[in-house]
Amino acid sequence: MSIVIKNQEDIEKMRIAGRLGAEVLDFITPYVKPGVTTAELDRLCHDYMVNVQGTIPAPLNYCPPGYTPYPKSICTSVNHVICHGIPNDKPLKNGDCINIDVTVIKDGYHGDNSRMFMVGEVAPYVSRLAQVTYECMWIGIDLVKPGRRLGDIGAAIQRHAERAGYSVVQEFCGHGVGKRFHEEPQVLHYGTPGTGVELRAGMIFTIEPMINLGKRHIHVMPDGWTVVTKDRKLSAQWEHTVLVTETGYEIMTQSAGTPAKPALLASPVAA
Repeated sequence: MSIVIKNQEDIEKMRIAGRLGAEVLDFITPYVKPGVTTAELDRLCHDYMVNVQGTIPAPLNYCPPGYTPYPKSICTSVNHVICHGIPNDKPLKNGDCINIDVTVIKDGYHGDNSRMFMVGEVAPYVSRLAQVTYECMWIGIDLVKPGRRLGDIGAAIQRHAERAGYSVVQEFCGHGVGKRFHEEPQVLHYGTPGTGVELRAGMIFTIEPMINLGKRHIHVMPDGWTVVTKDRKLSAQWEHTVLVTETGYEIMTQSAGTPAKPALLASPVAA
């Protein structure tokens, strides 16, 4: 599959889908607290997407080759779950952290994003992992411009994570997105500067680093979807969908409640 360069119509529709995806995360934020189940969060998001936004939850019944259909409308990855956690009836506890990953389909286009949420009062090491992971995502975003290569993005993310004492999951990556949920290119969150696909205006892809407190190694649970850290230590993830513009980038998954760019990146990363 070749990389799809989006035209202006595609881009405008991706802006709408991206904003709607981000607004689901805005909507669910006040509900993320001790005692709520991830199944209830899924129900709330599903109802909001379908009945309020008029969007389709992309994960529901999504079935890539080799998988069984995904049974829920969002992914909820708690504590040591890296990604693709399936919502269930276990209540969240004070001190947990959770990634909520939302993708909506609007007029045939996908809006894909995720955020970390702290449940009640969390230990400092939990919030630090989430913060460094957020910085990793933004360091990658700030390098997006025509002529750069995907290896530049991955290398910068890996460097920031490892300097903080963390590891980068290598089995899962960002991806092109548009009319398809997952398109080319694959966007690795580790790598070598100057390597990989050269960025061109009109590309749209996600940057979604998964950063582990312990080692990078993973384990896939028997449900075939839930991915956890092999050492059972915490993992964190943030995700935005990004357009390569003629001069830099535009974040497609922006909303009123989108968290601000981290202070350490008040000015763009140097070339």
